[in-house]
Amino acid sequence: MEKISKKLGINIKKIRAKKKMSQGNLCRKSNIDRGYMSAIENGENNITIGTLAKIAEALEVSPDKLLK
Repeated sequence: MEKISKKLGINIKKIRAKKKMSQGNLCRKSNIDRGYMSAIENGENNITIGTLAKIAEALEVSPDKLLK
């Protein structure tokens, strides 16, 4: 499970950077707490499918793109 969380965090950071979006902007757009988002990006949290969907929507990508 830890490996998936790390990969998810790396992908979120990579896509966010490619879109020139700050972590704060992503948090506001997805309505997710900044500390929680930081933990997600660092692979420290397992998240729900709902949270995954919120992040994907905010980044304008499909949820599966965050997991690849």
